Order: sequence, then C-alpha cells, then structure tokens
Amino acid sequence: MTHAGHTYDRIAAHFSKTREHAWPEIESFLDDRTGELGLDLGCGNGRHAEVLADHADRVVGVDASTGLLAEAADRAAQREFDADLVAGDAATIPLRDETVDLAVYVATLHHLRPRERRRQSLDELARVLAPGGRALVSAWSTEHDRFADEETDGSGLDTEIDWTLPGGETVGRFYHVYDPAEFEADLRESELELIEWELSSGNCYAVVGP
Repeated sequence: MTHAGHTYDRIAAHFSKTREHAWPEIESFLDDRTGELGLDLGCGNGRHAEVLADHADRVVGVDASTGLLAEAADRAAQREFDADLVAGDAATIPLRDETVDLAVYVATLHHLRPRERRRQSLDELARVLAPGGRALVSAWSTEHDRFADEETDGSGLDTEIDWTLPGGETVGRFYHVYDPAEFEADLRESELELIEWELSSGNCYAVVGP
C-alpha cells in the first residue's frame, strides 16, 4: 500500500501545473469569514492557502507530500502570501487543540484508508477547531459523472485512478469515493458538528464546526 504522500511526491510538479485556481466553493465558503488562524489541510500546491491568507491573520498548510509543499512554497514566494507549510498527516494534525478559526479540508479525505483513518481525521479536525470555528470538508462522490456506471452498495467505492505524467508514465492514486449518505453519516458520527452539506460538481461539501 503506497502512502498518498509518496504518490504525490512522484507527480507533484506536473500535478501542480494543473491546479492553478481556487475552487469557487472554497471562495464562497470563505466569503465574509475571518479568523486569527487558518488551516489548509491537504494543502497541495497552496492554491487554497493563498485565498485563506486573505481571511486569516496566519495560515498553516499541512500536506503529506513534501513535493507538493515545495510547490506551495514556490507559489507563496511568487505570489507574495504568507503560509507556514508543514509536512503532516491529516489523521494526526500537528496543531494544538482549539486553535483554528477557519479551515479548508478539500480533495484529501478521499485519499485516506481505511475508513477508521478517515473518521480519525474528521475527529482531529474537530479537535483543532476553536469554539465557533468553521471548516469546509469535501470529497469525491459516487454522483460524479466518472462513476455513473459503477455499482455501489451504499458504502462508497474504493478505487485507483491513474495520473499520467508527460511521457506516458502512469501513477495510481487511491480514492475512496463517497456515497453521499455515507459522507453525511461519517460526519454525523464524528466529533464535528455538521452544519450543512450539499452535492456540487460531483463532490460532497460540508460546512462543519467543532
């Protein structure tokens, strides 16, 4: 079983070039929200940490891939925004309890396995959120067009999706594709408070609190 961080180390430079802009759902979530400490959990190349930096006094970006963290550092230097970039695991967040006012945890939860580890990461997010803090959590859904022909039993889908590098080499990436009801259930059974959730562009999105 290859760790997601090692997988993304192999594709970091090419992957980063395809991830230039922030998702509109993240921009909408952050609109009119501010805080002292912002967390981008699974920060990748820093595109959402950059947006978060406009809404929080200090931003911490955590990712399991040192290759992607290097891409994020380059982006921060070029675009002149500040973020503390930390190598870490989403299931053991390297921050103190009740310190995060704003968090985005997008396109990362679905790379964790098994389910217990995904649930642990949600509990960890609850641990680090400050009273009144808010986070946006997203994961791929079985409602995505890519999975329209897949048979599922309501417990989601474990699959591997290749990333093709220049030259044709493929690198497999593990995904747990959430059944929407399963996504809601995991959040409700975690230490997080589920405030609202929706399906958008084939992804599950949830606004949560501690």
